[in-house]
Amino acid sequence: MEKRRLKLPKGIHTFEKIRTDGSVYIDKTKYLVDIIDNIDICFLARPRRFGKSLTVSTFEALFEGRKELFKGLYAEEFLNRPEFKPSPVICLDMSTVVTCDGMAGIIDSLVNEIETIANRLDVSLPDSHFPGILFKQLIVNTYSKYHEKVVILIDEYDAPYTDFVNDPDTANKVRGVLRNMYKQMKAYDRYIRFIFITGISKFARFGVFSTLNTTTDISSMPEYTGMCGYTEDEIIRYFPDYLEDTAKKMGISTDELIIKMRNYYNGFCFDHDLSLKLYNPSSTLAFLFEKVFADYWVETGRTKVIADYIKNKHVTVEQFRNYAITESFARSPGDVDTTPPEGFLYQCGYLTLHDKNEFNFFLDYPNTEVLNSMSALLVDYILQDNDESFSRARKGLLNGLKSKDLKKVISAFNRLLACIPYDDFQKAADEMVEDFDFDYPAREWTYRSMIVSFLHGCGLKVLAEMHTNKGRADLVIFFGDKTWVIEFKVAYKDRGHDPEKRAEEALLQIAKMNYAAPYPEAICVGMAIDDEKRLITAYRI
Repeated sequence: MEKRRLKLPKGIHTFEKIRTDGSVYIDKTKYLVDIIDNIDICFLARPRRFGKSLTVSTFEALFEGRKELFKGLYAEEFLNRPEFKPSPVICLDMSTVVTCDGMAGIIDSLVNEIETIANRLDVSLPDSHFPGILFKQLIVNTYSKYHEKVVILIDEYDAPYTDFVNDPDTANKVRGVLRNMYKQMKAYDRYIRFIFITGISKFARFGVFSTLNTTTDISSMPEYTGMCGYTEDEIIRYFPDYLEDTAKKMGISTDELIIKMRNYYNGFCFDHDLSLKLYNPSSTLAFLFEKVFADYWVETGRTKVIADYIKNKHVTVEQFRNYAITESFARSPGDVDTTPPEGFLYQCGYLTLHDKNEFNFFLDYPNTEVLNSMSALLVDYILQDNDESFSRARKGLLNGLKSKDLKKVISAFNRLLACIPYDDFQKAADEMVEDFDFDYPAREWTYRSMIVSFLHGCGLKVLAEMHTNKGRADLVIFFGDKTWVIEFKVAYKDRGHDPEKRAEEALLQIAKMNYAAPYPEAICVGMAIDDEKRLITAYRI
C-alpha cells in the first residue's frame, strides 16, 4: 500500500490542527523543553509570519499535557516525566485585537479577548471594562480554581501598538493601556509558573520589560536561533516529495531548485554570530504549494503599515544595502516610534543581519523576495496618485524588454521618473552620497536608486552597484535569454550639458570599461536624464 503523503501546513498556525490533519510538522519541541527547563520568563522577537503563533500554540498543548499530540516528537519524553503536571494556560493572541475603531474599540476588543479566555477556563470575572483589572483577576481566579500556577502565553504582544507606528499620539495611548495590563504579571507573579511572550521586538519604553526584570530575551541567542523559521536542512529533510515535484515542474534538478530557493527565500539571520540563515515558513510553504517563485510574504505582512511608513519617512530601497550599525543597535533598535527607519525595518523583518567586521554589523535585505517586495511598495507609493499605476508601468517595461523595444523601456522609466517627489528623498540621497563618497550629486543617486527599485519591484533579476562609483555598470538586467547593460548620465542645464552628448558618453563608458564583457550579445545602452525635465531625453544603443 502506497504511503500517504503528508499535507503542507500552509496557513495553519495551530499545533493541534497540524498534528491531527496529516500535515508536515518540523519538530521544534526540543527548543521548548529546553526553555521550560531553564527559563521562567521568556521573550522571543521575530518578524511576522515567522512561526511565532505556532510556537505559542505548541507551548499551550505542551503545558496542557496533551500527550497524544506529541507522539514521536522530542517533547514526548518531557510529558512522561514523573514530576510533570498539566497547568492552566492563559493564551492571549494580541494580533486579533481590533484597532480600526479607535481606543474604545481597542479596549472593547481586549476585554472581549480576556472574557473569552475566562469562559474557556470556566473562570468568573468581575463586572469591569478595564483590561488591567480583568487580566489581574483572570490570573488570580484561574489559580484559585485549579490550585495550580498558571502559564501565560502572549503572542504578538506589540501588534496593537505597531499598527499605529504612523500615528504616535494614538500609539502612546495604546502603549499605556497595554502596559497597565501587562504589568499585572509582575504584581501577581506568585500565581504564575511560566511566561512566554512574542513580538516584533523589545521596545525599550514599552514598560513590559522594566517590570518583568527577570525576562530572558532569547531573540539573538545562537542556541535558539532555529526555534522559528526553517533551516535549509529541515526543508530538504521534511519536504522531499514537494521539492521533487517542484523541480520536475520547472525542468531542473532538486539541487538546482535548492540553489534558486536559497537566493529567493533564505537569508534571515537573528544571532550575532551570524551562524544560521533561515527561510520564512509562510513564503516557503506558499512556494512549495504554488511551485512558482513569487513574493508571498509581503501579501500577509501588514503592508499598509509599511507602505505608509515609507511614504511618511521618505525612505528609499538602496540606502539600506549593506547598512552599517553598531552591535548595541543590533541588540536593541529602540521603540517603534523613535527608532530610525533602519531600526523599524530591521524589527519588521525587511532588513536582517547580513555581515559584520570588528567594528560594525551590517544590515541588508534577507533575500530576493523581500527586496522585490520592499521595492514594489516604494514604487507603488510613488505611482499611487497618478493615472499610470505600477502594474501598467510594469507591463510596459516587461513588454519592452521582451521585444527589445528600447522606446517602451524608456517610456516605463520615464513614467516612474515623472512621478518621483525628489525633494522628499533628498535627505536619504544626501546621506548616501556622503557615506559612500560618490562622485556624483545626490539627485543623480535618487534617479538611479528609484529606477533600481522599480526593476526589483517588477521582479526582475538586476545587478546594480549603487554603493561604488568605479568599475561597475549602473545596471545589468537579465530577462529571459537577453541581458541589458545600461549606463546613466545626468545632463545638468546649469553645467551646460547636452543630453545627446551625455548619452554618447554613457555608451562610450560601457565600451571603455568593458562592462559587457561577461555578457555575450548584451544589449548596451547609454541613457541621459535631463535634470530640468527629470526625464530620459536621449539614448544611444
